[in-house]
Amino acid sequence: MNTSPLPSTATVLFHEKEIRKTWHREQWYFSVIDIISALLEQPDFKKAKSYWTTLKGRLKEEGSELVTKCDQLKLQSADGKFYETDTANIETLLRLIQSVPSPKAEPLKLWLAKVGYERVQEIQDPAQGIDRARELWKKHGRSEKWIQQRMMGQETRNKLTDYWSNHDVKKGEEFAILTNIIHEEWTGLTVKGHKNMKGLKSQNLRDHMNEAELIFTALAELSTRQIAESVVAKGLEENKSPAKKGGRIAKNARMELETKTGKSVISKKNFLKNPERKELSNG
Repeated sequence: MNTSPLPSTATVLFHEKEIRKTWHREQWYFSVIDIISALLEQPDFKKAKSYWTTLKGRLKEEGSELVTKCDQLKLQSADGKFYETDTANIETLLRLIQSVPSPKAEPLKLWLAKVGYERVQEIQDPAQGIDRARELWKKHGRSEKWIQQRMMGQETRNKLTDYWSNHDVKKGEEFAILTNIIHEEWTGLTVKGHKNMKGLKSQNLRDHMNEAELIFTALAELSTRQIAESVVAKGLEENKSPAKKGGRIAKNARMELETKTGKSVISKKNFLKNPERKELSNG
């Protein structure tokens, strides 16, 4: 069972630069292009990708084994879709960084080593991962109430994805399809549409939800899992119906609450830092 408080795919920050990572072969694999972007301090994805393509060609010509140690894994892009992306584990990245002249090389090496060490600690003691996630959210200005709801929602999410994994739903694209069905049913927006509404790109949507959005997301996913369990749904196609029904339960509850309060549950607010204002509250 998945006991981690964080999803198997996530983003982490290095000097305010988001780096995508995914859990593979019992360790973290990081987007090589994101690492290159951080090294070069290059925000333009296409330019960072072009640099990596050139470097990859040079390494191949030199007979370096580093390129062969990179795995193509599906990572979520800014458009919300999953694409095959060059990734590498920490050991390979530490060697790869040596091929890129950059003042960020040493800080990035130390950061990667720290990430690897922390993950070993979390495997040995999962509670450390929970504590680390809680501290990270605190640093980003989240309230204790929000953090508690976020973590409870993640546990509900983990139980749903555990069910999918054990009933022939493939991680990655099929998980994303079912998640989008649930989300669109209860919000009236696709995951991408909701992210666009909040002004998000590669950020995790749930990390920018308000308390009510988190609660209704959890209700939709809890309902989906229980309905799927009741009919023993297997595979993508059979799980589409429970996903839609679970989302509809949350939709009906949302609409009733909005009728009573006169306020929309779905919000365009986020926790992004804006130089002209403080981070938005949970409202």
